[in-house]
Amino acid sequence: MRAVLRRSDFRLLFTGLAASMVGDMLLMLVLSIWVRELTGSNGAAGATILCMVLPSLFAPLLGWGVDRFRRKPFLIWGNVLSAVTLLPLLAVEGREQTWIVYAVAVAFGLSGVVLGGALSALIKDMLPEDLLAEANGALQTVREGLRLGAPIAGAAIYATAGGALVGVIDAVSFLIAAGAIALLKVRGTPVEPSQLDWWGEMTAGVRHLFGEPALRRTVLGVAGAALAFGLLDAMVFALVDHGLHRSAPFISVLVTVQGVGALIGGLSSAKVIHRIGEVAAIGLGMGLLGVALAGMAAPVRPTVLLPIALVAAVVAGVGLPIAFVAVNTLMQKRTPGELMGRANTAASALISTPQVLALGLGSILAAFADYRIVVGGASVVVLLVAGFMWRARGLTRAVPAVPQEKALV
Repeated sequence: MRAVLRRSDFRLLFTGLAASMVGDMLLMLVLSIWVRELTGSNGAAGATILCMVLPSLFAPLLGWGVDRFRRKPFLIWGNVLSAVTLLPLLAVEGREQTWIVYAVAVAFGLSGVVLGGALSALIKDMLPEDLLAEANGALQTVREGLRLGAPIAGAAIYATAGGALVGVIDAVSFLIAAGAIALLKVRGTPVEPSQLDWWGEMTAGVRHLFGEPALRRTVLGVAGAALAFGLLDAMVFALVDHGLHRSAPFISVLVTVQGVGALIGGLSSAKVIHRIGEVAAIGLGMGLLGVALAGMAAPVRPTVLLPIALVAAVVAGVGLPIAFVAVNTLMQKRTPGELMGRANTAASALISTPQVLALGLGSILAAFADYRIVVGGASVVVLLVAGFMWRARGLTRAVPAVPQEKALV
């Protein structure tokens, strides 16, 4: 990781993105807590997460737009517009304005899909292939490491000053990211005239994903795990309420504890990928997550479940960054630059569709189903995905880490 951070161009990008991630992490959990407090409903709070992932269903169309513009100006204006979409939160005063929180959640999710695809392409343009895992690992370490304090800080700001202030802070963080990207000197992949009809353009990313064996396996496997993610997201309030007998803001404690493991997972992800390859790393990460979910579904009394849930959160925190960094790195290595936007957003759509369906189902089940049955079922699904990926570990090979002296600008 130190090798990629020695590059001045990546350090500048890293600084801007780190600021943006602070704002995002402060806000992400607050939106759900805000809706829970406004409505008193666990299902309504889970629907906030549904709103965040809903834009992924339109990802192929969004990806075509990403690939039609140069990465740097696209990211600058995308961050500026993302800041603007958060300002309506200033108008939320009571239950009647809950729809505004939902609308902002949709815009927040849309920003993540569009900017994520363009950012992945920009990093691919900036760095040699042997530094991609380190770059993705560095960013994931910051993103997950923020769980150590940002969720609690966001909940504290919400409790003392309201959710609107959290939204303003995130808006400022988007503007900081836009400024850092504006200062970059990077020559991106040129935008080439379309050689396909409209349908061919829309489906180019999907055809690439399913035409490449390692990417096909990854998309199918992670899409299966997304079913479990959706159910878990919808059930987390029930876990805290009925399982741990705690109030909704206690979720910030679980997320913070997960950040301890995430810091470990993020720092070690590049080494794991270099040692066993991307596909095997995805299997390992999913296996850790499956074990963690099984622990959270333990049928024990609240005083016993609390330490189990805290340990499980740490284990899940280790596994998720390893899997996510491996997925991003594999996408960058196996995808041509001119297809990065469409391939990334197509993968987002294929993975998020089952997650959206599971979120909808989970929001209904949260009203009457025992969370232990649902979370236990999710753990079985994730463990099956882990085995599915591990069996195909030969699709990607281990590679030695790049020597630091070769990584300098």
